[in-house]
Amino acid sequence: MRHKLKNKKILITGADGFIGSHLVEFLVEIGANVKAFCLYNSWNNIGWLSDLPEEVISKVELITGDIRDQTRVKEAVDGVAYVFHLASLIGIPYSYVAYRSYYQTNVLGTLNILEACKLNKSIERIIHTSTSEVYGSAQQIPINESHPLVGQSPYSASKIAADKLAESFYLSFNLPIITLRPFNTFGPRQTTRAVIPSIISQLVTGVKKLHLGNIHATRDFNYVLDTVRSITALSVKKKAIGKTINIGTGKEISIKETASTIMNIMNYKVPIVSQKKRLRPKNSEVNRLIADTKLMNSLINKDKRYSFKNGIEETINWIRKNQKYFIKNEYKI
Repeated sequence: MRHKLKNKKILITGADGFIGSHLVEFLVEIGANVKAFCLYNSWNNIGWLSDLPEEVISKVELITGDIRDQTRVKEAVDGVAYVFHLASLIGIPYSYVAYRSYYQTNVLGTLNILEACKLNKSIERIIHTSTSEVYGSAQQIPINESHPLVGQSPYSASKIAADKLAESFYLSFNLPIITLRPFNTFGPRQTTRAVIPSIISQLVTGVKKLHLGNIHATRDFNYVLDTVRSITALSVKKKAIGKTINIGTGKEISIKETASTIMNIMNYKVPIVSQKKRLRPKNSEVNRLIADTKLMNSLINKDKRYSFKNGIEETINWIRKNQKYFIKNEYKI
């Protein structure tokens, strides 16, 4: 069946990142005309897009820049029908020491995207990507879209501000905006700032102890290709315009259970050690996240392709083949 995004001219910000690179790949495969906005650097590194097959990346229009640059953003948005805005600073530990950078990129960068879309007459849809971190620790289970927003880290505070900017441009200027809140996405091309690749990369190198932070926290993990399919399916739904929608599985698992599952799959078991340097500040810790997916499931078919185990197996295989990206026993914020 022909996909509604086939032949659409689409801009993806953060295209060189983890989810962004998978979104680029998926949209090219369904026949969309993709423009990938990547963070400029002097050595022409296009991030995870370099991991894409040549037959895919050759069909992508690459544009480098910085979403903090208003002029460059306007140039990128010009003439496109859909904007998938994923560009963001996302590492939570780094937000404790570089909070101003998070404001500049996540808030002002989003404002630049919204303003450019407001001026672009060809815009049909703006998909603003939020995060489950805006909810803080769950005050109700599962977490629905009306759950209070809590800035438990500078990162989550910056994303709350970005979400509210998107909401204001919908209400004030009738921009066709959809805000999506993915819960914890995992899969190939994710760095060790996230817990699942951190666990796998440590085990692959043969560590005698597995170093983690808070092992009792729970998360709602969703495999990256399922996240991407949900993002694209929701993007074409007119009933989604003006709404904020969770993307998740509705299932939670603790970090300790996650590590045990991975060790069982890899047939390699070691003791788990909770390291102080990997813990968030006490009042900033998000102890429980689990998505209420009723709204998402009312808008799109529940088309989850990967079980948690299948997704973990795919991620293990990718990390084993790409150990050059992972430095043994290194932890950085």
